[in-house]
Amino acid sequence: MSTPSPNRLILVLNCGSSSIKFALFDADAAPLPRTPLWNGKVQGIGGPMPDLGETGVRPFAVQLDPEHPHTDALALILGRVRARLDGRELAAVAHRVVHGGSKYFAPTRVDAALIAELRELIPLAPLHQPFPLKAMSLLLEQYPHMVQVACFDTGFHHTLPEVEQVLPLPTEWRQRGLRRYGFHGLSYDYMATALPERHGDAARGRTIVAHLGSGASLCAMRDLESVATTMGFSALDGLMMGTRTGALDPGAVLYLMEIEKLSLDEVGQLLYHRSGLLGVSGISPEPRRIVEHEADEGEAGERARLALELYVRRIVREIGALVAVLGGLDMLVFTAGVGEHNDFIRERVCAGLAFLGVRLDAAANAGDAPIVSVADSRVLVGVEPTNEEWVAARDTCALLATCTAA
Repeated sequence: MSTPSPNRLILVLNCGSSSIKFALFDADAAPLPRTPLWNGKVQGIGGPMPDLGETGVRPFAVQLDPEHPHTDALALILGRVRARLDGRELAAVAHRVVHGGSKYFAPTRVDAALIAELRELIPLAPLHQPFPLKAMSLLLEQYPHMVQVACFDTGFHHTLPEVEQVLPLPTEWRQRGLRRYGFHGLSYDYMATALPERHGDAARGRTIVAHLGSGASLCAMRDLESVATTMGFSALDGLMMGTRTGALDPGAVLYLMEIEKLSLDEVGQLLYHRSGLLGVSGISPEPRRIVEHEADEGEAGERARLALELYVRRIVREIGALVAVLGGLDMLVFTAGVGEHNDFIRERVCAGLAFLGVRLDAAANAGDAPIVSVADSRVLVGVEPTNEEWVAARDTCALLATCTAA
């Protein structure tokens, strides 16, 4: 067996419709550091004013080819990666991939056949699936010997019991892939590592993690494994989100198409891009922006208040359903952008869960502390920053046997 080369790096790419996040990890460090050597984001891709921000550098404007902005953004990132190699080897590129379907849940080496299979899943996650596949294809074409690894957001939920996977449709449709998959798996996978480190064996009990970002979902865990989740067949299901409806009566979709004569594309745009907090408030997809208008007079204030009330109500209702599945609740953890940084959302959600014995410490909550409940709360309430890029790097290390992760 050959001796591993020193000073190797792993690049993690998280490619979205309008941004590419990137992080560079030291593959030879043992344990794998939670903080990357360098990270950043190109955002505003496809828009009039894209910019690049990275470690130690304030965001600055960049020029991207309007015909091929994602290709240009990826080239820009790779150029800056090469400038930082300084004689070190780029051992692999890890990609966050939202959907692995029924076949893929473990980290998988990328080749042309895998990309072709994953393209068939684009209709299940049209907001997310196309963009990492584009990056994989470009890298495969330009650097055919570069190791690439796909890390799947659906993978963490492969432990779901069958009853949580099945949709109430005739069996032949399940055989064609229509089932509940679950998403945000890299985030929940990180929680399964971080929570026992912080809370010990208490994290192995009846735990619900609330991943609240622009996309949002809940995951019920027992013994740190997924036993139920709010997203199902697609990333459109479950909680109300920034621009997505979440769970919606299918009859409403039929009405929009049959009576209002919206096309399939128009319905997709409505459900994915113009609904949720943005659609109800008419202001923004971000709670922190909407809350600034709650005291406004007239329709603007009414819409702001209703949007946040509905957003919180949907979270509380779904937590209640997951508590029933778990048979109780020992720990509730908030993560992702909204969950980690919007104390007023945590306060309102927990107020709706007071019947479970949830009691917040106002000062701890205002400071986004790791534990925001009081000592005698029947449910421990925590805030835990997620780290999806580290999970992708860790899993890539494990696949390549290049390092030992903590």
